Amino acid sequence: MEFIREHIEAFSVLTDSDWLYFSSRLVQRNFKKRTVILRHNEVEDHISFIGEGVVRLYIPHELKEKEVTFGFSFKNQFISAYDSFLTRTPSLYELETLSETTLYSISYKDLQDVYDNTQFGNLIGRLTSERLFLLKSKREQSLLNETAEQRYFKLFKERPELLNVIPLKYVSSYIGVTPQALSRIRKRIN
Repeated sequence: MEFIREHIEAFSVLTDSDWLYFSSRLVQRNFKKRTVILRHNEVEDHISFIGEGVVRLYIPHELKEKEVTFGFSFKNQFISAYDSFLTRTPSLYELETLSETTLYSISYKDLQDVYDNTQFGNLIGRLTSERLFLLKSKREQSLLNETAEQRYFKLFKERPELLNVIPLKYVSSYIGVTPQALSRIRKRIN
């Protein structure tokens, strides 16, 4: 779990005692590809750090083709249905792995304990909140200011390896177009 410490220390220095206190509460959870790790109407009880894998955030629908994908999280990023985590209310969306995924998770109860007993606690809470807010803000601005083609290009410019991991039906939903429109975008780009 030292890589998590290194990631956090890119923002702030941790004392050894704070790191030990925090890391002792992290639980490694392994998931197979295409596992729903949080279902609609469940209360999110974890904030997790992705050690390996890709997680999709989406609004489920009875008809699979009508699901709305609104986010992806990748290795070395935090993942949570954060609104549900904070408010302790049922989630309106689901989290699903798109590849074999390893998460290092801390429960709500344990995080409250870390907040109360370490100097580092408030920092990790703030960093997680800021990261999740920035992702949300970036997504909203992208939908308002960029074309679907720009969103597609940007997604794969930032993460080219995703072409092998994320099914195109999720990409089309994420950038806000039909699979047919995505096919036309891909032909223009190629």
